[in-house]
Amino acid sequence: MLPSGDFGLVGLAVMGQNLILNIADNDFTIVVFNRTVAKVNRFLDNEAKGNARVVGAQSMEEFCLRLKKPRRIMLLVMAGKPVDDFINALLPFVEPGDIIIDGGNSHFPDTNRRTKALKEKGLRFVGTGVSGGEEGARYGPSLMPGGNEEAWPYIKDVFQAVAAKSDGEPCCDWVGDEGAGHYVKMVHNGIEYGDMQLISEAYDIMKRGLGLSGDEMADVFDKWNKGVLDSFLIEITRDVLRYKDDDGSTLVEKILDSAGQKGTGKWTAINALDLGMPVTLIGEAVFARCLSSLKAERGRANKVLEGPKIEKFSGDRQKFIDNLEQALYASKIISYAQGFMLIQNAAKEYGWKLNKPSIALMWRGGCIIRSVFLKDITSAYRKNPDLENLLFDDFFNKAIHEAQPGWRDIVSKGALWGIPTPAFNTALAWYDGYRTLDLPANLLQAQRDYFGAHTFNIKPEHASSKYPEGKNIHVNWTGRGGDVSASTYQA
Repeated sequence: MLPSGDFGLVGLAVMGQNLILNIADNDFTIVVFNRTVAKVNRFLDNEAKGNARVVGAQSMEEFCLRLKKPRRIMLLVMAGKPVDDFINALLPFVEPGDIIIDGGNSHFPDTNRRTKALKEKGLRFVGTGVSGGEEGARYGPSLMPGGNEEAWPYIKDVFQAVAAKSDGEPCCDWVGDEGAGHYVKMVHNGIEYGDMQLISEAYDIMKRGLGLSGDEMADVFDKWNKGVLDSFLIEITRDVLRYKDDDGSTLVEKILDSAGQKGTGKWTAINALDLGMPVTLIGEAVFARCLSSLKAERGRANKVLEGPKIEKFSGDRQKFIDNLEQALYASKIISYAQGFMLIQNAAKEYGWKLNKPSIALMWRGGCIIRSVFLKDITSAYRKNPDLENLLFDDFFNKAIHEAQPGWRDIVSKGALWGIPTPAFNTALAWYDGYRTLDLPANLLQAQRDYFGAHTFNIKPEHASSKYPEGKNIHVNWTGRGGDVSASTYQA
């Protein structure tokens, strides 16, 4: 059997089928396989019918035999054990130098492990984030590859050909070592959680606070989509709010208010806690979904817990909507600033070389969080790759200051009306904490030393021979305790 395939893909679910057709459209011959072989034949007889660039295989051995060397094999299967199972099924038929790519939503520690294990066998493993959903896979996703960097020159042509383009540049570049690609995809998904929660809070304020109809809110989102908030998620929110059921009512109002999640937002929040990074907005977005799932319990609470009555809005409606736009924009800036702080810290923690301008570029098109906004982030990191925080960039510094009055107005109105705005609130609280020279953590640390002898450091301007600068100090606060302090550590 003469090998003819430029690329191989295992997994014929929706994402797999669409990515196969995308690859074929870009003049690469692609060999396809699925554990349920009947799906291969069905795909060849329907979606890929008559496409000479798509070649089906009836077994894993045939699949590998049909691929040119070094073989480039992509798995688009469920994360976890199925990825390991397929890798093990491939091992008898691949050779040193071949490349195996995991394009699923794998947790980055799994990708770290697989990269190391397969390198020992002479195989080059890549874990790549793929974002954009069904349409993105078909016409141009955002691709975030990381792993064994030796693989990149061999897969670059396919990946950058099929990826979305933004201002002529492919939304795909090498991210970094081991699980860096899946890590960046994880943070992307966490930011996606935050964006969706912020938009939902804006919708809730317009609906309950202003009393706007679905069509009126759709008009607001349509206008926002022509300005600084121009993005895929704002665009689809407009479309959702305009969608009518058969009886002419807005369909979204009939959908049960209990949100699902697949875990990537949770992974981001947990990793932020592990690294000691205050990624508060993504955390709140995850918790908001958890709270939404308590539908029955919330129904009981609604009958016994009181809150303020929302009076009919009598102010300047357009000014309020403009303030809401600024609140959404400012909170979004905070979310991305937190996300890039996490990525930056992870690079240090895990010893990865990450390209922040390329990461922002990868998110500019194809992916779920794609927006005009990301061009400004790309520009900021290209101008200064060592930028400590997005808020230190002139563009974002100016934007966050201009948005503050409207932002604060919306957060205060939400509290006064009893409309929950956890994402707006935490974004503003984080901003105020980040810009504060002296936080009340001094009292917290004194409390820790009082009850647990956990020690404290003195402020440089108050250092003395009794309280030297940079030393861990314990005080016998009551006169009844000892002078022995607890060991200091971060857990």
